Amino acid sequence: MFETLSLLALQQYWWIIVSILAAILIFLMFVQGGQTLIYCLGKTDMERTILINALGRKWEFTFTTLVTFGGAFFASFPLFYATSFGGAYWVWMLILFAFILQAVSYEYRTKANNFLGKRTYEGFLFANGLLGTILIGTAVATFFTGSPFNLSSTISTSGEITMINQVNWESPYRGLELAFNFGRYATFVNLSLGLAVFFLARVLAVLYFMNAVDEENINKRLKKKLINNAAPFLVFFLFFVTNLLLMDGYAVDPESKMVTMESYKYLNNLLQMPLVLVIFLLGVVMVLLSIIRPIMAYEKCGSKAIWPGGLGTFLTVFALLLVAGLNNTAFYPSYTDLQSSLTIENASSSHYTLTAMSYVSLMIPFVLAYIWYAWKAISNKKITAKEMEDDDHVY
Repeated sequence: MFETLSLLALQQYWWIIVSILAAILIFLMFVQGGQTLIYCLGKTDMERTILINALGRKWEFTFTTLVTFGGAFFASFPLFYATSFGGAYWVWMLILFAFILQAVSYEYRTKANNFLGKRTYEGFLFANGLLGTILIGTAVATFFTGSPFNLSSTISTSGEITMINQVNWESPYRGLELAFNFGRYATFVNLSLGLAVFFLARVLAVLYFMNAVDEENINKRLKKKLINNAAPFLVFFLFFVTNLLLMDGYAVDPESKMVTMESYKYLNNLLQMPLVLVIFLLGVVMVLLSIIRPIMAYEKCGSKAIWPGGLGTFLTVFALLLVAGLNNTAFYPSYTDLQSSLTIENASSSHYTLTAMSYVSLMIPFVLAYIWYAWKAISNKKITAKEMEDDDHVY
């Protein structure tokens, strides 16, 4: 079946798969958002324990999706990993370190003889929520704004000519300049998406708590926190989308494969791919409705708002990533050397590798079905203080 597909068709197929996994990951980052709200919503030790255990039932889904997304991206587009991890490694190291802190914190927060104390691990959870969301959002923004790198090739003769790519990152800050180089306007665009992901994760966390927690004092605080986080999310997201639609983008000539700057490239992508435009608009509308309805009528529909909010987040992120990589667009552009920019064609694995991986990808629906089953089994009832007192396993 997959053997009959062209290399380009397989590359497009795998960009769609990677985009799906990334969109699921951004939705599941409500766990990170919730970790930054522990002290805002929990005023007593029991309330914080309830919140942490509500998140603790889901944190492994986020971690597993992150690993799956990373593995799929690495296997399908290895040159991206070589370029990004080999160049912007400080950003990726901070992200990985933040997720290690998360895993350690859930495991040891309530362990006997915990010499660091609960508050230390709760601080680690906050750090994971802050760094994980902002840095991942900032990294994704560079798919549109570009990074400072070039790829050089060396010709070595040993029986036959072999091309060896070498990544040269043209900044000593190794990725940190993408968020802190305030002399470049694109930095503000990068940070706007990072902050939009941060506040979106907090919004989704509030919606999740409405669905998962049965504690009167916590529930009283949720609507206010929803408003407080929805407002900055909308500001930063609108700033990012406005700039995205108006900026020049990195276009790839389908014949020569030369990369050039095209005015309104990402707006053109949406208009030239109407299905993607519909997915994007539908996702945005669903996110907005998931915010508005609980504010207007919390008791009636607040406890179910996580689902339209989550689906809307998935559709929006999915559409943005399709815009970044399809329709002859460089998905990891270099603003210092346009011809070093990565596309789904020059950064992908071979036809054989993509074909073999495609058969493995047929298992994804079964994995998603298992995740859904496990989610429902774990969340069959809301968490209460009594349950925390009686449960032998508490995070």
